[in-house]
Amino acid sequence: MSRPILWEPTEDRAAASRMADYQKWLAQQKGLSFDDYPALWQWSVDNLEPFWQSIWDYFDLRASHPHERVLASRQMPGAQWFPGARLNLADQILRHAETKPDEDAVIFRSETFGRKTLTWRDLAQRSAAFASQLKKMGVTKGDRVVAILPNDEAALIGFLATIRLGAIWSLCAPDMGHVAILDRFQQIAPKVLMAQDSYVHAGKTIDRREINARIRAGLPSVKSYIVVPVLGEVPEGAISWNGLTAGDAPIETEQVDFDQPLWIVYSSGTTGNPKPIVHGHGGVLLEFTKQTLHTDIGPETRFAWLTSSGWIMWNSQWHALMQGATLLCLDCAPHYPDMMAVWRLVKEERLSFFGAGAAYFSACQKAGIKPSTLNLSNLSAIGSTGSPLSPEAYDWTYQDVAPDIWLAPISGGTDLAGAFVCGNPMLPVRAGEMQCRALGNATRAFDPDGCEIFDQVGELVCTEPLPSMPLYFWGDADGARLRSSYFETFPGVWTHGDWIEITPEGGSVIYGRSDATINRKGLRMGSSEIYRAVEALDEILDSLVIDLEFLGRDSFMPLFVVLKPGVVLDKVLKDRINDAIRESLSARFVPNEIVQIDAVPRTLSGKKLEVPVKKLLLGGDPTKVVNRDSMANPGSFDRFIAYAAEISAATTA
Repeated sequence: MSRPILWEPTEDRAAASRMADYQKWLAQQKGLSFDDYPALWQWSVDNLEPFWQSIWDYFDLRASHPHERVLASRQMPGAQWFPGARLNLADQILRHAETKPDEDAVIFRSETFGRKTLTWRDLAQRSAAFASQLKKMGVTKGDRVVAILPNDEAALIGFLATIRLGAIWSLCAPDMGHVAILDRFQQIAPKVLMAQDSYVHAGKTIDRREINARIRAGLPSVKSYIVVPVLGEVPEGAISWNGLTAGDAPIETEQVDFDQPLWIVYSSGTTGNPKPIVHGHGGVLLEFTKQTLHTDIGPETRFAWLTSSGWIMWNSQWHALMQGATLLCLDCAPHYPDMMAVWRLVKEERLSFFGAGAAYFSACQKAGIKPSTLNLSNLSAIGSTGSPLSPEAYDWTYQDVAPDIWLAPISGGTDLAGAFVCGNPMLPVRAGEMQCRALGNATRAFDPDGCEIFDQVGELVCTEPLPSMPLYFWGDADGARLRSSYFETFPGVWTHGDWIEITPEGGSVIYGRSDATINRKGLRMGSSEIYRAVEALDEILDSLVIDLEFLGRDSFMPLFVVLKPGVVLDKVLKDRINDAIRESLSARFVPNEIVQIDAVPRTLSGKKLEVPVKKLLLGGDPTKVVNRDSMANPGSFDRFIAYAAEISAATTA
């Protein structure tokens, strides 16, 4: 049954969109016309080479050397895109310094530094100056520059300067613990480390100097340590950020191959260290450029996405800059001094597009706030991602934000630096649905046998390659870890780890994670990282953590622990467990509940049965979610059957 329509674009609004202009261009330049969006989408996934070439041509992407063809190899993994092309993603951003040098490119609103702006000329000049400094520090193509910075000026300039040299950028948020950061950065042996010595959050100054020192000590490959000072002098042996972006530097942007590594981001699996995912210049350039058709972003847009610097949405911000939009970077506590704080910034900065994690909008809804009491006349679109946006949050948007606003949730991931399903300014918005599958993304729902299904929940898969799929995992020489992460369930097909339903109208609903990855407010962490923190405590023999994120239910994450004989799970021990997670990883991953068990269910080979337990706790049939004959300790599952009954009774009470 079709879900109710909450919003439809006027004819004028639909016709004025970038999506409409692209379709008009296809008709005029390529002789291609389509009856509706599903027909356009079908063409885009059936004809990958003409489609991606059309994106290249329509957006006039820059390359110092042309490509020989679009797709040299179609296999997954291992597709080869645009061989021969030489380019640099920074050029697509900084080209706007040539046409509007004195207009604002970026506005920063930070609890630490207040309000600052950079013009397009500033962005080009300061990134060139810092690139020159990095070059003096010995940074060359392929070297890694890593940073522990908030969503502020130093992170953007550091990123642009790094990639202008053909070096590789990697970023962690300053609210992460030193163990989680070292687990990431130690894998990639960086040459330069950048860090801010403190930051202000919710009115409180968070001193990071001691933690930064531990991280610096744990990275012996680092030759230069740059500190953004807030509290005082930089430590001995470090270089102050102040002054590193001053002056003119006639530096040329390094031209690199299409698949030259751009950045390393991290998406944790359930075993081992976080996955260091390498994306390329060309793949991200194409995916981010294409996304602007779905977000309807152009030079006149004023755009912001409320994001941590440790989330892929920090990277995604740059797709707005690529189109010459004005970007607002937010570094603030969204609830401070109250839940209307961010909405006041939306008003003050006259945003036309505002995005945030679904958890933020749900928190606004539950707090009962009414942004409609502000003058949000410039705001025409809202984006959401990170976790499923509930139908109630859709209703709240149209009741308490604005009745005539385009609500465009997306779903994708760190893994591909893009979206599988997203918005379309020419289509209606239905309650609880994302509007369409993204152009060029062969997104489908599969049943357990690998058959495509519609109007029912299945595994989210992608059956054709995308330019922005990972080049490789750093250190994964034979590609085994990459294959096991995405291509093991259905060989040759990308399995993303989400539950999805494709609707008869071509929309979609994401229900949550189908694997054991922990997803807290849009930020993902591997369960293995939580186990390391918890099981380092002497009192804990074993543990199991399950994230029960699912559409229509409040996110709930229980942690199950096996204790040493004689140990009691009292408040003191629970506080120690929570503190260990908070210090090593992040406060975001503190569990909702800690439960004592006698044993963790394991396979005959010793693997923790996370996914079967998750399916059970989400209401699965105990006789079907696991084969007890494959378990080393089948009796251990009984405790979880009882726990599932307990939480079911509590939910329905």
